Amino acid sequence: MKIKNALISVFDKSKILKLAKILTQNKIKILSTKGTRKLLKKNKIPCSKISDYTKCKEMFHGKIKTLHPKIYSGILSHPILDSRIIKKKKILSINLVIVNFYPFQKKKYTKYIDIGGPSLIRAAAKNYKNVIVITDIQDYKYIIEKILKKKKISKKSKLKLAMKAFKYSAKYEKKIYHTFKKKYDLINKKKIFPKKIKIILKKKKNLIYGENPHQKSALYIDNNFKKTDQIFKKIQGKKLSYNNIIDANIALECVTQFNKPSCVIIKHGTPCGASTKKNLLQAYNHAYLCDPESAFGGIIAFNKKLKSKIVQKIIQNQFVEIIIAPKISINSQKFLQKKKNIKILITNNKKINFYKQFDIKTINNQFLIQEKDYDNFKFNKENIVSQKKPTKLEIKDAIFGWKIAKFVKSNGIVYVYKKSTIAIGTGQTSRIFSIKNANIKMHENNIHKKNITMASDAFFPFTDNIQEAKKNNISCIIQPGGSIKDKEIINAVNHENISMIFTHIRHFKH
Repeated sequence: MKIKNALISVFDKSKILKLAKILTQNKIKILSTKGTRKLLKKNKIPCSKISDYTKCKEMFHGKIKTLHPKIYSGILSHPILDSRIIKKKKILSINLVIVNFYPFQKKKYTKYIDIGGPSLIRAAAKNYKNVIVITDIQDYKYIIEKILKKKKISKKSKLKLAMKAFKYSAKYEKKIYHTFKKKYDLINKKKIFPKKIKIILKKKKNLIYGENPHQKSALYIDNNFKKTDQIFKKIQGKKLSYNNIIDANIALECVTQFNKPSCVIIKHGTPCGASTKKNLLQAYNHAYLCDPESAFGGIIAFNKKLKSKIVQKIIQNQFVEIIIAPKISINSQKFLQKKKNIKILITNNKKINFYKQFDIKTINNQFLIQEKDYDNFKFNKENIVSQKKPTKLEIKDAIFGWKIAKFVKSNGIVYVYKKSTIAIGTGQTSRIFSIKNANIKMHENNIHKKNITMASDAFFPFTDNIQEAKKNNISCIIQPGGSIKDKEIINAVNHENISMIFTHIRHFKH
């Protein structure tokens, strides 16, 4: 097959001049669109305007350029089988199609969707035995070499170029699809579970073991996973285990809820201390004091840059498995290098969105899929259901405690004082035991505070929870509400002079 006519329509004009010059020197006629033609003409490379050939001007502000039967007949035709029609209709057989698209932009998404470009390369790729299609600038060199040496391009090479064209088009279409889907979900105001979900996973690496040493495990990633999708990067320490990865993810998801300097300590998948203060050192100190015993061997996450004073305090206080932060000072790194067993994770600088994916759990050959537990609770006066109104500090503590309660294993109870947890009751089979558990921790840590706020991940089934809470100076409670005994619960807090906030959202975590 001899190349006689080439169609060039490129947004990215890198290296196109060299290729175009080679084409004209070898008596290959060039057809091009307005923008490409302007560049070629400026550099004295002869080319024909597509609209002159089709006898049809560009329409609708350039939206219609190449969508014409004479163009697609030239690309899709067979040089022998269709030769009569080609001659009769005076159609140019287009043997070479060089196209790349203008970038898709999410902001003005309908404006920046290339129509002609994808149509051209799909037509050329379909007829790959008779048409060479180029979408990758790196392939210019290959075509130039073949033309200069007057060598034939094999069917295998043409097939490869066609395959690349379809892949290029598919990636472009995928971006558009995801943008339209997001727009549709916003209009629909709810996520719809599709009838079929296709998940392709590839193994990234084997892990040391699973939850326990006798269980083998490995880490798999989505087939479309990119390095930029990673939420953290390990810069020091041994390999991350199965439990490390789960706990680190929980710690990071929890601490990134807060904008002010915050610290969260996670142990076995649940918070054992959390605090928001003026600086990270204060936040860590208060998070650690909530439950020093459980903090031993835990995972500590921060939402601001880590400095050496905090690192020294951590080492002085406890054994730590993992430290997580968005940034870490050079002095901190030098200090931590002496403690090589401590794993240091630096979080991705871009804003992390934990709620764009689903939660998936496996049950034999079945899968349970749910939306992530996204909490959009915003406090207003209507949320107060008690006679006593909470103070401004109690409201702040209630909102803080509510955010932590989302990560506490059910039944979950969180005691908060000045935006720091002072006791957490977690994973009990009844709510009363969770409250008793939190009370025991306060007693053991010798904590005596007044005006403590309590957050409960689900409603109270009985009033005995209120009496048990009152033993430790609980002055404000935040909970979902929704029990058949809500009236009795509200009467109980009114009797004990406790303020109560209903969120109308539940946070069970199993």
